[in-house]
Amino acid sequence: MTAPDFAKLRAEFALPDGFPADVLAEAAGARAAAGPRTDATHVELVTIDPPGSRDLDQAVGVARRGDGFRVHYAIADVAAAVVPEGPLDAEARRRGQTVYLPDGNVPLHPPVLSEGAASLLPDGPRLAVLWTFDLDAAGEPERVDVRRATVRSHAQLTYEGVQADVDRGTLHPAIAALPELGPLRRAAAVRRGAVELELPEQEVVRTGDTWSVRVRRRLDIEAWNAEISLLTGMTAARMMLDAGVGLLRVLPAPDPGAMADLRDTARRLGVGWPEGASAAEVLSALPRDTPAALALRRAATSLLRGAGYAAFAPDGPPPPQQPRHGGIGAPYAHVTAPLRRLADRFGTEVCLAVAAGEDPAPWLRAALGKLPGIMSESDARANAVARACVDRTEAATVAGRLGERFTVVVLRAAASADETGEVYLADPPILARCAGPLAAGETVTVRLVAADPGTGRIEFSA
Repeated sequence: MTAPDFAKLRAEFALPDGFPADVLAEAAGARAAAGPRTDATHVELVTIDPPGSRDLDQAVGVARRGDGFRVHYAIADVAAAVVPEGPLDAEARRRGQTVYLPDGNVPLHPPVLSEGAASLLPDGPRLAVLWTFDLDAAGEPERVDVRRATVRSHAQLTYEGVQADVDRGTLHPAIAALPELGPLRRAAAVRRGAVELELPEQEVVRTGDTWSVRVRRRLDIEAWNAEISLLTGMTAARMMLDAGVGLLRVLPAPDPGAMADLRDTARRLGVGWPEGASAAEVLSALPRDTPAALALRRAATSLLRGAGYAAFAPDGPPPPQQPRHGGIGAPYAHVTAPLRRLADRFGTEVCLAVAAGEDPAPWLRAALGKLPGIMSESDARANAVARACVDRTEAATVAGRLGERFTVVVLRAAASADETGEVYLADPPILARCAGPLAAGETVTVRLVAADPGTGRIEFSA
C-alpha cells in the first residue's frame, strides 16, 4: 500500500510549523490576570475525551437535585492567560483553530499552554470559567450562573472507558446522573428540530507503519456529553441576544424546497414520514446502517448549508433577524472549546461581562466584528484538511486494486448524465464518486476505475 503523504498536504494548505519566538515566550510565561475568582475546587468534575488527549477544554459534573439536576461545566480559562492584542492573541487570530491531522495537530496555541498550563488536567487546581445549571425534571434550565473559578478535575476519562462504566453500572460519581439527563436533553433536541445526520464518521488510524480509514461509532456517552456543551452554547447565545452584544454561530433554516425534496427522497426510498413529523423526528427514528437510512441521511445534508458567524453590538451591526442555528433548532454560540477554537475565548468573555452586568471591554468589542471572517476561513481550511486526509488515505488503501469490483450502497444518484453519483463502500470504508446509472438507496456492484493517493481522487463505475 502507498502511504499517504501528510507532509505534502501540510505544505499544500500552508499550515504553520511551530510558533514565533515571542509567542512561545508569552505562552511560557503566561500568568493569570488579576480579578475575582471563586474557589470551586470542592465541586466534583471529570474530563471525558479521546485517549491521549492533552488539550482538555471541558470538565463536567452532573448530579441529581431533587426531581431535577445540577450541572457544573468548567471551561478552560484561556483568556486569563492571553494578553489582548499581544503576540499570542495575534497568532491565535492568524490560525483561528486547531487543525487535526493523523500524524499530529497544528494547534491554535503553543502546547505549553494548550496541553499544559491552561488545560484542565487532573493534576491540581486549574483556572476555569464555571457554568452552573439547575435543571428541572425534564432537563430544562431553571437557573444559570457563570463566573471565573478555580476548579479541580478528579479524573481524566475516555469515552470508551465511561461507556464501559455505564454498561457495568460503575460510573464515576461526578457524572452519576449523566445517563438520566443525556437522553432527556436528546429528546428535547429532537423536539426543537435539531438535525443529527449520524452518517458514518471516518477517521484515519495508524497500525504499525500502515495508515487506514475506519468508521468510528458514536457512543451514547458522546451524545450525552455533547448535549451539555450544546446546553451551554444555547444559554450563552440567549445571554448575548438579551444583552445585544455577542457572536453567534448561525445556520439558516432549510427552505421549503429542500424540505420537499427530502420528503420526496424518503418516499422513493420507502422511508415513512408521518403527517406533521419534522425532519429531526424522522432522522432520529432511522436505523443506523441500512441502505435506505444511509441514503436519506446523505440527502439530509442539504438541510445544513450556509453556516456562518454573526457578530453584533450596540455600536455595531444589530443581532441577526434570524439568529437560530438551523441544525440545533435554537440560537447558539461557541464558548466551550477555547483551547482549540478562537471564537470561544471571546464568546466566553462576553458572557462573563453580561453576567456581571458590565459592558464588554473595548478590546473585546473591537474584536467581535473581525471574528466571523477569521472563523469562516479557518473552518473551511480545517474541514478541507480533514477531508483531504481521509480521501488520500482511502485512495492509498485501494490504489493497487484498480479494476476490482465492490458492493456499495448508493447514497446519491447523479443529477444529470454528465455528473457522477456518490456511493459508500463499507469495507474498507470509502465515500466516493461513481459514474453510471444509479438509484439512491440501492446496493449495487461497481468497478474501481481510479484511485490516486496524491490527490485523494477515487472513482467507481457502475
